[in-house]
Amino acid sequence: MNDAPDGRRPQLDRVISATQLWAIAVGMVISGEYFGWNYGWEVAGTVGFLISTIIVTIMYVTFIFSYTELTTAIPHAGGPFSYAHRAFGQIGGFIAGFATLVDFLLAPPAIAYALGSYTHFLNPAIPIMGTALATYVVFITINLFGIKQSARFSLIVTILSVLELVVFLIIILPCYDNDRFLANNPPSVEPGGVFAGIPFAMWFFVAIEGVAMVAEEVKNPHKTIPRGYISSILTLVILALGVMILSGGVGDWRQLSNLDHPLPETLTMALGKNNAWSKVFASLGLFGLIASFHCNTISYSRQIYALAREGYLPKILSQISLKYHTPHWALIAGGLVGFLAIFTGTTNEIIILSVLGAVVMYLISMLSLFVLRKKEPGLHRPFKAPLYPYVPAVALILSVVCLLAIVYYNRWLSLIFFGGLGISLLAFVLKYIIFTSKKVIN
Repeated sequence: MNDAPDGRRPQLDRVISATQLWAIAVGMVISGEYFGWNYGWEVAGTVGFLISTIIVTIMYVTFIFSYTELTTAIPHAGGPFSYAHRAFGQIGGFIAGFATLVDFLLAPPAIAYALGSYTHFLNPAIPIMGTALATYVVFITINLFGIKQSARFSLIVTILSVLELVVFLIIILPCYDNDRFLANNPPSVEPGGVFAGIPFAMWFFVAIEGVAMVAEEVKNPHKTIPRGYISSILTLVILALGVMILSGGVGDWRQLSNLDHPLPETLTMALGKNNAWSKVFASLGLFGLIASFHCNTISYSRQIYALAREGYLPKILSQISLKYHTPHWALIAGGLVGFLAIFTGTTNEIIILSVLGAVVMYLISMLSLFVLRKKEPGLHRPFKAPLYPYVPAVALILSVVCLLAIVYYNRWLSLIFFGGLGISLLAFVLKYIIFTSKKVIN
Protein backbone atom coordinates (compact mmCIF):
# COMPACT_ATOMS: atom_id res chain seq x y z
CA MET A 1 0.00 0.00 0.00
CA ASN A 2 0.92 3.65 -0.33
CA ASP A 3 1.02 4.40 3.41
CA ALA A 4 3.36 6.66 5.30
CA PRO A 5 5.77 5.19 7.91
CA ASP A 6 3.32 6.12 10.73
CA GLY A 7 0.59 4.05 9.06
CA ARG A 8 -1.48 6.99 7.84
CA ARG A 9 -2.30 7.39 4.18
CA PRO A 10 -0.83 10.55 2.60
CA GLN A 11 -3.31 13.35 1.91
CA LEU A 12 -3.58 16.11 -0.67
CA ASP A 13 -1.85 19.31 0.54
CA ARG A 14 -3.79 22.58 1.15
CA VAL A 15 -1.41 25.08 -0.48
CA ILE A 16 -3.37 26.92 -3.21
CA SER A 17 -4.00 30.66 -2.68
CA ALA A 18 -6.78 32.81 -4.21
CA THR A 19 -4.44 34.16 -6.90
CA GLN A 20 -3.24 30.67 -7.78
CA LEU A 21 -6.84 29.46 -7.89
CA TRP A 22 -7.70 32.26 -10.32
CA ALA A 23 -4.74 31.16 -12.42
CA ILE A 24 -5.84 27.52 -12.39
CA ALA A 25 -9.44 28.45 -13.28
CA VAL A 26 -8.46 30.81 -16.11
CA GLY A 27 -5.66 28.48 -17.17
CA MET A 28 -8.04 25.54 -17.57
CA VAL A 29 -10.14 27.54 -20.00
CA ILE A 30 -7.91 30.06 -21.74
CA SER A 31 -6.98 27.76 -24.63
CA GLY A 32 -10.63 28.15 -25.66
CA GLU A 33 -9.78 31.72 -26.67
CA TYR A 34 -6.93 30.46 -28.89
CA PHE A 35 -8.77 27.82 -30.96
CA GLY A 36 -11.92 25.73 -31.23
CA TRP A 37 -14.52 28.50 -30.91
CA ASN A 38 -13.94 29.51 -34.56
CA TYR A 39 -15.57 26.27 -35.75
CA GLY A 40 -18.78 27.95 -34.60
CA TRP A 41 -18.42 30.48 -37.45
CA GLU A 42 -18.51 27.62 -39.93
CA VAL A 43 -21.96 26.48 -38.76
CA ALA A 44 -23.52 29.79 -37.69
CA GLY A 45 -21.67 32.72 -39.27
CA THR A 46 -20.35 35.55 -37.14
CA VAL A 47 -23.75 37.02 -36.21
CA GLY A 48 -25.40 33.68 -35.39
CA PHE A 49 -22.37 32.60 -33.40
CA LEU A 50 -22.38 35.88 -31.47
CA ILE A 51 -25.90 35.01 -30.32
CA SER A 52 -24.71 31.47 -29.45
CA THR A 53 -21.92 33.01 -27.38
CA ILE A 54 -24.26 35.40 -25.54
CA ILE A 55 -26.58 32.50 -24.61
CA VAL A 56 -23.65 30.42 -23.39
CA THR A 57 -22.10 33.36 -21.51
CA ILE A 58 -25.36 33.90 -19.57
CA MET A 59 -25.44 30.18 -18.78
CA TYR A 60 -21.87 30.17 -17.47
CA VAL A 61 -22.19 33.32 -15.38
CA THR A 62 -25.36 32.05 -13.68
CA PHE A 63 -23.88 28.57 -13.38
CA ILE A 64 -20.65 29.72 -11.71
CA PHE A 65 -22.49 31.92 -9.19
CA SER A 66 -24.63 28.88 -8.32
CA TYR A 67 -21.90 26.24 -8.54
CA THR A 68 -19.74 28.20 -6.11
CA GLU A 69 -22.32 27.49 -3.41
CA LEU A 70 -21.79 23.75 -3.89
CA THR A 71 -18.00 23.99 -4.10
CA THR A 72 -17.65 25.99 -0.87
CA ALA A 73 -20.23 23.92 1.03
CA ILE A 74 -18.73 20.58 -0.07
CA PRO A 75 -15.03 21.23 -0.87
CA HIS A 76 -14.17 17.71 -2.04
CA ALA A 77 -11.87 16.63 -4.88
CA GLY A 78 -14.79 14.76 -6.46
CA GLY A 79 -16.49 18.04 -7.30
CA PRO A 80 -19.76 17.36 -9.19
CA PHE A 81 -19.58 13.67 -8.29
CA SER A 82 -19.58 14.57 -4.59
CA TYR A 83 -22.54 16.94 -4.92
CA ALA A 84 -24.65 14.52 -6.99
CA HIS A 85 -23.78 11.57 -4.72
CA ARG A 86 -24.92 13.56 -1.70
CA ALA A 87 -28.12 14.69 -3.43
CA PHE A 88 -29.13 11.61 -5.41
CA GLY A 89 -27.10 8.68 -4.06
CA GLN A 90 -24.81 6.32 -5.94
CA ILE A 91 -26.54 6.42 -9.34
CA GLY A 92 -26.54 10.23 -9.40
CA GLY A 93 -22.92 10.25 -8.32
CA PHE A 94 -22.00 7.81 -11.07
CA ILE A 95 -23.69 9.87 -13.80
CA ALA A 96 -21.99 13.06 -12.61
CA GLY A 97 -18.64 11.29 -12.35
CA PHE A 98 -18.91 9.82 -15.86
CA ALA A 99 -19.87 13.18 -17.39
CA THR A 100 -17.05 14.98 -15.58
CA LEU A 101 -14.50 12.39 -16.68
CA VAL A 102 -15.55 12.79 -20.31
CA ASP A 103 -15.32 16.57 -19.94
CA PHE A 104 -11.82 16.61 -18.47
CA LEU A 105 -10.30 13.59 -20.18
CA LEU A 106 -11.24 14.80 -23.67
CA ALA A 107 -10.37 18.48 -23.31
CA PRO A 108 -6.58 17.79 -23.06
CA PRO A 109 -6.35 15.80 -26.35
CA ALA A 110 -8.00 18.67 -28.24
CA ILE A 111 -5.61 21.14 -26.60
CA ALA A 112 -2.60 18.90 -27.27
CA TYR A 113 -3.55 18.66 -30.95
CA ALA A 114 -3.88 22.46 -31.13
CA LEU A 115 -0.44 22.76 -29.54
CA GLY A 116 0.88 20.55 -32.31
CA SER A 117 -0.91 22.70 -34.90
CA TYR A 118 0.53 25.96 -33.52
CA THR A 119 4.02 24.41 -33.43
CA HIS A 120 3.61 23.13 -36.99
CA PHE A 121 2.56 26.64 -38.07
CA LEU A 122 5.85 27.94 -36.66
CA ASN A 123 7.95 25.16 -38.18
CA PRO A 124 6.31 22.84 -40.74
CA ALA A 125 9.07 20.27 -40.14
CA ILE A 126 7.70 19.58 -36.64
CA PRO A 127 4.93 16.94 -36.81
CA ILE A 128 1.59 17.82 -35.18
CA MET A 129 1.03 14.37 -33.68
CA GLY A 130 4.54 14.12 -32.25
CA THR A 131 4.12 17.43 -30.44
CA ALA A 132 0.70 16.40 -29.11
CA LEU A 133 2.02 13.15 -27.64
CA ALA A 134 5.14 14.81 -26.22
CA THR A 135 2.89 17.36 -24.47
CA TYR A 136 1.31 14.57 -22.42
CA VAL A 137 4.66 13.16 -21.35
CA VAL A 138 6.07 16.54 -20.31
CA PHE A 139 3.07 17.80 -18.33
CA ILE A 140 2.18 14.56 -16.62
CA THR A 141 5.80 14.54 -15.42
CA ILE A 142 5.51 18.14 -14.13
CA ASN A 143 2.29 17.31 -12.28
CA LEU A 144 3.86 14.30 -10.60
CA PHE A 145 6.12 16.63 -8.58
CA GLY A 146 3.44 18.21 -6.38
CA ILE A 147 0.53 20.66 -6.46
CA LYS A 148 2.57 23.56 -5.03
CA GLN A 149 4.96 23.45 -7.98
CA SER A 150 2.07 22.90 -10.40
CA ALA A 151 0.13 25.90 -9.02
CA ARG A 152 3.19 28.17 -9.33
CA PHE A 153 3.72 27.06 -12.91
CA SER A 154 0.00 27.65 -13.64
CA LEU A 155 0.21 31.20 -12.27
CA ILE A 156 3.16 32.09 -14.51
CA VAL A 157 1.82 30.68 -17.78
CA THR A 158 -1.72 31.97 -17.15
CA ILE A 159 -0.53 35.54 -16.54
CA LEU A 160 1.59 35.37 -19.69
CA SER A 161 -1.30 34.03 -21.77
CA VAL A 162 -3.74 36.68 -20.48
CA LEU A 163 -1.23 39.45 -21.22
CA GLU A 164 -0.69 38.00 -24.67
CA LEU A 165 -4.40 38.09 -25.46
CA VAL A 166 -4.59 41.71 -24.27
CA VAL A 167 -1.69 42.59 -26.62
CA PHE A 168 -3.43 40.68 -29.44
CA LEU A 169 -6.63 42.69 -28.93
CA ILE A 170 -4.71 45.99 -28.87
CA ILE A 171 -2.92 45.11 -32.13
CA ILE A 172 -6.01 44.11 -34.11
CA LEU A 173 -8.40 46.77 -32.72
CA PRO A 174 -7.39 49.44 -35.28
CA CYS A 175 -7.96 46.90 -38.08
CA TYR A 176 -11.49 45.99 -37.00
CA ASP A 177 -14.27 46.81 -39.46
CA ASN A 178 -17.89 46.16 -38.55
CA ASP A 179 -18.81 45.60 -42.21
CA ARG A 180 -16.30 42.74 -42.43
CA PHE A 181 -17.79 41.18 -39.28
CA LEU A 182 -21.27 41.31 -40.82
CA ALA A 183 -20.20 40.23 -44.34
CA ASN A 184 -20.90 36.75 -45.75
CA ASN A 185 -23.63 36.01 -43.19
CA PRO A 186 -27.08 34.68 -44.12
CA PRO A 187 -29.66 37.44 -44.82
CA SER A 188 -31.29 36.64 -41.47
CA VAL A 189 -30.16 34.83 -38.36
CA GLU A 190 -30.99 31.13 -38.62
CA PRO A 191 -31.99 29.48 -35.32
CA GLY A 192 -30.47 26.22 -36.54
CA GLY A 193 -27.07 27.87 -36.93
CA VAL A 194 -27.31 29.50 -33.49
CA PHE A 195 -27.99 26.15 -31.81
CA ALA A 196 -25.37 24.33 -33.90
CA GLY A 197 -22.82 26.89 -32.70
CA ILE A 198 -23.50 26.29 -29.00
CA PRO A 199 -20.86 23.57 -28.37
CA PHE A 200 -18.17 25.78 -29.88
CA ALA A 201 -19.33 28.78 -27.84
CA MET A 202 -19.06 26.57 -24.75
CA TRP A 203 -15.42 25.96 -25.64
CA PHE A 204 -14.77 29.57 -24.56
CA PHE A 205 -15.58 28.58 -20.96
CA VAL A 206 -15.67 24.80 -20.63
CA ALA A 207 -13.52 23.37 -17.79
CA ILE A 208 -13.79 26.40 -15.46
CA GLU A 209 -15.81 24.05 -13.23
CA GLY A 210 -12.58 22.10 -12.72
CA VAL A 211 -11.69 24.37 -9.81
CA ALA A 212 -13.95 22.12 -7.74
CA MET A 213 -11.52 19.24 -8.28
CA VAL A 214 -8.72 21.06 -6.43
CA ALA A 215 -10.98 22.16 -3.54
CA GLU A 216 -9.19 19.82 -1.10
CA GLU A 217 -5.90 21.58 -1.92
CA VAL A 218 -7.10 25.17 -1.41
CA LYS A 219 -6.17 27.25 1.64
CA ASN A 220 -9.24 28.53 3.48
CA PRO A 221 -11.62 27.19 0.77
CA HIS A 222 -14.72 28.98 2.11
CA LYS A 223 -13.23 32.37 1.18
CA THR A 224 -10.69 31.45 -1.49
CA ILE A 225 -13.00 29.50 -3.82
CA PRO A 226 -15.59 32.30 -4.33
CA ARG A 227 -12.82 34.82 -5.02
CA GLY A 228 -11.12 32.48 -7.49
CA TYR A 229 -14.31 31.54 -9.32
CA ILE A 230 -15.86 35.00 -9.64
CA SER A 231 -12.63 36.75 -10.71
CA SER A 232 -11.91 34.03 -13.26
CA ILE A 233 -15.35 34.04 -14.93
CA LEU A 234 -15.22 37.84 -15.28
CA THR A 235 -11.74 37.61 -16.83
CA LEU A 236 -12.86 34.96 -19.30
CA VAL A 237 -16.07 36.73 -20.37
CA ILE A 238 -14.10 39.87 -21.30
CA LEU A 239 -11.42 37.93 -23.19
CA ALA A 240 -13.86 35.63 -25.00
CA LEU A 241 -16.11 38.39 -26.33
CA GLY A 242 -13.13 40.58 -27.23
CA VAL A 243 -11.27 37.87 -29.15
CA MET A 244 -14.33 36.57 -31.01
CA ILE A 245 -15.79 39.95 -32.05
CA LEU A 246 -12.56 41.70 -33.01
CA SER A 247 -11.15 38.69 -34.90
CA GLY A 248 -14.31 38.49 -36.99
CA GLY A 249 -13.90 42.05 -38.28
CA VAL A 250 -10.26 41.98 -39.35
CA GLY A 251 -10.62 40.14 -42.68
CA ASP A 252 -12.62 37.36 -44.30
CA TRP A 253 -13.62 35.37 -41.23
CA ARG A 254 -14.45 32.34 -43.39
CA GLN A 255 -10.71 31.73 -43.80
CA LEU A 256 -10.44 31.25 -40.03
CA SER A 257 -13.48 29.03 -39.49
CA ASN A 258 -11.77 25.63 -39.76
CA LEU A 259 -8.27 26.24 -38.42
CA ASP A 260 -6.64 25.10 -35.17
CA HIS A 261 -4.53 28.30 -35.09
CA PRO A 262 -6.95 31.18 -35.90
CA LEU A 263 -5.23 33.94 -33.93
CA PRO A 264 -1.88 33.95 -35.81
CA GLU A 265 -3.88 33.92 -39.06
CA THR A 266 -5.91 36.88 -37.79
CA LEU A 267 -2.68 38.79 -37.23
CA THR A 268 -1.57 37.84 -40.73
CA MET A 269 -4.78 39.37 -42.11
CA ALA A 270 -4.32 42.49 -39.99
CA LEU A 271 -0.62 43.12 -40.51
CA GLY A 272 0.29 41.34 -43.75
CA LYS A 273 1.50 37.88 -44.66
CA ASN A 274 5.19 38.48 -43.99
CA ASN A 275 4.77 40.41 -40.76
CA ALA A 276 6.86 38.96 -37.93
CA TRP A 277 4.11 39.53 -35.35
CA SER A 278 2.09 36.55 -36.56
CA LYS A 279 5.03 34.19 -35.97
CA VAL A 280 5.88 35.84 -32.65
CA PHE A 281 2.28 35.54 -31.53
CA ALA A 282 2.12 31.87 -32.51
CA SER A 283 5.23 31.31 -30.39
CA LEU A 284 3.76 33.13 -27.42
CA GLY A 285 0.35 31.56 -28.10
CA LEU A 286 1.76 28.32 -26.87
CA PHE A 287 1.51 29.77 -23.34
CA GLY A 288 -2.29 29.76 -23.40
CA LEU A 289 -2.46 26.22 -24.71
CA ILE A 290 0.16 25.06 -22.20
CA ALA A 291 -1.76 26.72 -19.34
CA SER A 292 -4.98 24.94 -20.26
CA PHE A 293 -3.36 21.58 -20.85
CA HIS A 294 -1.49 21.78 -17.56
CA CYS A 295 -4.52 22.86 -15.51
CA ASN A 296 -6.82 20.28 -17.13
CA THR A 297 -4.25 17.63 -16.27
CA ILE A 298 -4.55 18.65 -12.62
CA SER A 299 -8.35 18.39 -12.79
CA TYR A 300 -8.71 15.07 -14.58
CA SER A 301 -6.27 13.43 -12.18
CA ARG A 302 -8.20 14.67 -9.13
CA GLN A 303 -11.50 13.47 -10.57
CA ILE A 304 -10.08 10.00 -11.27
CA TYR A 305 -8.56 9.97 -7.78
CA ALA A 306 -11.86 10.94 -6.13
CA LEU A 307 -13.90 8.35 -8.07
CA ALA A 308 -11.37 5.64 -7.27
CA ARG A 309 -11.35 6.66 -3.60
CA GLU A 310 -15.13 6.09 -3.50
CA GLY A 311 -14.88 2.71 -5.27
CA TYR A 312 -16.21 3.76 -8.69
CA LEU A 313 -12.82 3.09 -10.32
CA PRO A 314 -10.01 0.67 -9.41
CA LYS A 315 -8.58 1.49 -5.97
CA ILE A 316 -5.03 1.72 -7.30
CA LEU A 317 -6.01 4.99 -8.97
CA SER A 318 -6.65 6.56 -5.54
CA GLN A 319 -3.08 6.04 -4.38
CA ILE A 320 -1.11 9.19 -3.52
CA SER A 321 2.64 9.53 -3.84
CA LEU A 322 4.35 9.44 -0.44
CA LYS A 323 6.96 11.99 -1.49
CA TYR A 324 5.01 14.46 -3.62
CA HIS A 325 1.41 13.92 -2.40
CA THR A 326 0.05 13.68 -5.95
CA PRO A 327 -2.30 11.00 -7.37
CA HIS A 328 0.36 9.52 -9.65
CA TRP A 329 -1.58 6.55 -11.04
CA ALA A 330 -4.58 8.78 -11.80
CA LEU A 331 -2.32 11.16 -13.74
CA ILE A 332 -0.83 8.31 -15.79
CA ALA A 333 -4.17 6.56 -16.44
CA GLY A 334 -5.79 9.77 -17.69
CA GLY A 335 -2.79 10.36 -19.92
CA LEU A 336 -3.21 6.95 -21.54
CA VAL A 337 -6.87 7.74 -22.30
CA GLY A 338 -5.79 11.05 -23.84
CA PHE A 339 -3.19 9.30 -25.99
CA LEU A 340 -5.93 7.10 -27.45
CA ALA A 341 -8.36 10.00 -27.96
CA ILE A 342 -5.83 11.95 -30.04
CA PHE A 343 -5.93 9.17 -32.64
CA THR A 344 -9.71 8.63 -32.69
CA GLY A 345 -11.23 11.85 -33.98
CA THR A 346 -10.86 15.37 -35.29
CA THR A 347 -10.47 18.37 -33.00
CA ASN A 348 -14.07 19.54 -33.45
CA GLU A 349 -15.44 16.05 -32.65
CA ILE A 350 -13.35 15.81 -29.48
CA ILE A 351 -14.55 19.30 -28.47
CA ILE A 352 -18.20 18.29 -28.94
CA LEU A 353 -17.79 15.14 -26.81
CA SER A 354 -16.01 17.16 -24.12
CA VAL A 355 -18.75 19.80 -23.95
CA LEU A 356 -21.42 17.06 -23.94
CA GLY A 357 -19.87 15.73 -20.76
CA ALA A 358 -19.66 19.26 -19.38
CA VAL A 359 -23.29 20.20 -20.03
CA VAL A 360 -24.60 16.96 -18.51
CA MET A 361 -22.48 17.70 -15.47
CA TYR A 362 -23.82 21.29 -15.29
CA LEU A 363 -27.37 19.98 -15.41
CA ILE A 364 -26.95 17.43 -12.63
CA SER A 365 -24.98 19.93 -10.52
CA MET A 366 -27.80 22.48 -10.66
CA LEU A 367 -30.34 19.76 -9.82
CA SER A 368 -28.10 18.81 -6.89
CA LEU A 369 -28.14 22.38 -5.64
CA PHE A 370 -31.96 22.47 -5.58
CA VAL A 371 -32.20 19.04 -3.93
CA LEU A 372 -29.59 19.83 -1.26
CA ARG A 373 -31.32 23.11 -0.39
CA LYS A 374 -34.38 21.03 0.56
CA LYS A 375 -32.61 17.89 1.80
CA GLU A 376 -29.93 19.60 3.90
CA PRO A 377 -31.16 23.11 4.81
CA GLY A 378 -28.70 23.19 7.72
CA LEU A 379 -25.63 22.55 5.55
CA HIS A 380 -23.03 25.28 6.14
CA ARG A 381 -23.00 27.41 2.97
CA PRO A 382 -20.27 30.08 3.19
CA PHE A 383 -21.36 31.35 -0.23
CA LYS A 384 -24.98 31.24 -1.39
CA ALA A 385 -26.21 31.51 -4.97
CA PRO A 386 -27.53 35.08 -5.40
CA LEU A 387 -31.24 35.60 -6.11
CA TYR A 388 -32.02 31.95 -5.37
CA PRO A 389 -33.90 30.18 -6.97
CA TYR A 390 -33.83 32.39 -10.10
CA VAL A 391 -30.09 32.42 -10.91
CA PRO A 392 -29.63 28.62 -10.61
CA ALA A 393 -32.93 28.14 -12.48
CA VAL A 394 -31.58 30.16 -15.42
CA ALA A 395 -28.39 28.06 -15.39
CA LEU A 396 -30.46 24.86 -15.28
CA ILE A 397 -32.81 25.88 -18.10
CA LEU A 398 -29.97 27.05 -20.36
CA SER A 399 -28.06 23.82 -19.62
CA VAL A 400 -31.07 21.87 -20.89
CA VAL A 401 -31.29 24.09 -23.99
CA CYS A 402 -27.57 23.60 -24.70
CA LEU A 403 -27.83 19.84 -24.20
CA LEU A 404 -30.78 19.53 -26.58
CA ALA A 405 -29.02 21.65 -29.20
CA ILE A 406 -25.81 19.61 -29.01
CA VAL A 407 -27.68 16.31 -29.22
CA TYR A 408 -29.86 17.44 -32.14
CA TYR A 409 -26.95 18.63 -34.28
CA ASN A 410 -24.48 15.91 -33.25
CA ARG A 411 -26.54 12.74 -33.09
CA TRP A 412 -23.78 10.23 -33.77
CA LEU A 413 -21.44 11.72 -31.17
CA SER A 414 -24.34 11.96 -28.72
CA LEU A 415 -25.09 8.27 -29.30
CA ILE A 416 -21.47 7.46 -28.47
CA PHE A 417 -21.63 9.55 -25.27
CA PHE A 418 -24.97 8.31 -23.96
CA GLY A 419 -24.26 4.76 -25.14
CA GLY A 420 -21.04 4.80 -23.15
CA LEU A 421 -22.87 6.22 -20.15
CA GLY A 422 -25.58 3.54 -20.38
CA ILE A 423 -23.15 0.63 -20.71
CA SER A 424 -20.97 1.94 -17.86
CA LEU A 425 -23.98 2.53 -15.62
CA LEU A 426 -25.33 -0.98 -16.33
CA ALA A 427 -21.94 -2.49 -15.47
CA PHE A 428 -21.83 -0.45 -12.25
CA VAL A 429 -25.36 -1.50 -11.20
CA LEU A 430 -24.61 -5.18 -11.90
CA LYS A 431 -21.38 -4.97 -9.93
CA TYR A 432 -23.24 -3.32 -7.03
CA ILE A 433 -25.98 -6.01 -7.08
CA ILE A 434 -23.43 -8.84 -7.15
CA PHE A 435 -21.37 -7.26 -4.36
CA THR A 436 -24.48 -6.71 -2.22
CA SER A 437 -25.62 -10.30 -2.79
CA LYS A 438 -22.26 -11.68 -1.66
CA LYS A 439 -22.39 -9.59 1.52
CA VAL A 440 -25.89 -10.91 2.30
CA ILE A 441 -24.80 -14.54 1.71
CA ASN A 442 -21.73 -14.12 3.93
